[in-house]
Amino acid sequence: MESASLSRIGLAGLAVMGQNLALNIADKGFPISVYNRTTSKVDETLDRASEEGKLPVSGQYSPRDFVLSIQRPRSVIILVKAGAPVDQTISALSEYMEPGDCIIDGGNEWYQNTERRIVEAEKKGLLYLGMGVSGGEEGARNGPSLMPGGSFQAYNNVKDILEKVAAQVEDGPCVTYIGEGGSGNFVKMVHNGIEYGDMQLISEAYDVLKNVGGLSNDELAEIFTEWNRGELESFLVEITSDIFRVKDEFGDGELVDKILDKTGMKGTGKWTVQQAAELSVAARLLLRRWIRENAAKVLKEAGLKEDIGSASHGIDKKRLIDDVRQALYASKICSYAQGMNLLRAKSVEKEWNLNLGEMARIWKGGCIIRAVFLDRIKKAYQRNPNLASLVVDPDFAKEMVQRQAAWRRVVGLAISAGISTPGMCASLAYFDTYRRARLPANLVQAQRDLFGAHTYERTDRPGAYHTEWTKLARKGN
Repeated sequence: MESASLSRIGLAGLAVMGQNLALNIADKGFPISVYNRTTSKVDETLDRASEEGKLPVSGQYSPRDFVLSIQRPRSVIILVKAGAPVDQTISALSEYMEPGDCIIDGGNEWYQNTERRIVEAEKKGLLYLGMGVSGGEEGARNGPSLMPGGSFQAYNNVKDILEKVAAQVEDGPCVTYIGEGGSGNFVKMVHNGIEYGDMQLISEAYDVLKNVGGLSNDELAEIFTEWNRGELESFLVEITSDIFRVKDEFGDGELVDKILDKTGMKGTGKWTVQQAAELSVAARLLLRRWIRENAAKVLKEAGLKEDIGSASHGIDKKRLIDDVRQALYASKICSYAQGMNLLRAKSVEKEWNLNLGEMARIWKGGCIIRAVFLDRIKKAYQRNPNLASLVVDPDFAKEMVQRQAAWRRVVGLAISAGISTPGMCASLAYFDTYRRARLPANLVQAQRDLFGAHTYERTDRPGAYHTEWTKLARKGN
């Protein structure tokens, strides 16, 4: 009788993401207790629960009352800012939790922090999950993509809830047990890295079409709408077409042209670049706005003419639009390939045994990078779970070969027009490293051996070799 009045699960941390996820859980028929240090957030959540369908949400105003309102074995989701606030929340709640209870951190946390907390939780007999949540505020309320990693027992305790709450696609809910340790957080980090890469590539396509092709925002809106009906169909392409249609409320023209071209890199984006460097997987960096502004001024004073877009004279717009579409698609394949290779490299290092096909599947709905394209990635890894790269999957390889002429035309045109396309250029360079069996690293190895005696290997016989390069080169001179 007592357990009938208790909530099935709890959620602490009621900013908009927390509120929305709590209401989503309640909406699916699971009674939930909610708690927040700022009590007004609890009241706000209860008001929303009442307004949105008298949902089974129980508001609690102290850590003790919150924990004790949940049926055993207790599962508590924490959605607070990453870092110290997570540790503080765990400390406050775990005081009242019992062995077998579970903590689920749903924030964008650094995976090693999760691995530390798993060890700390185990000492108290508690289970722990680090769970990536993608889809933003809307996804949290209506169906996110969920990436839980850590205790398999903890996952099984809430599997029925997560499978109902997650976004639903034709081949199942967008959630799966990722693996042990901090794998869930790591997968979410790479997802975010892919997301930023996707946005960068789309912005470069926009830059070329606008400044080389001379296309208006109205034309761009129509182009992206059309692209969203084909191979590029995705959430990001869809919202891009909407952005070009929004007028500026403070003046003439569209709002997009009035937005400061400033982007930052923190949290998951920065971590992805760091991990890519550590694991020797290609990554991309951009210059800060103030550096670019100062550089542009210096270069102008040095005599560089402001002739960006001058290559647009005599451009065949129809062909340019189609070329950019193909370049964007081919670049996306390379960008996703690098993300998947980063997951594979970390999985091998940590022995997580990640299922890359499943990662692609759970990203098909709910999350920011959801796209038709992901189903094809899933199938590529189903065909060959040990696929070295998407670039060498027969189907994707064929598509890239078919598009490489258009891709090179776009990159070449951008270079001649003075337009920076680092994402497309890096993706093309990544592709070109795959199409050549031999690269010029032999010269680098010779240089390293000359100045540092680092040794080298030969193509025609085994073993490590060292040569007295300078002595031999100057012998007899």
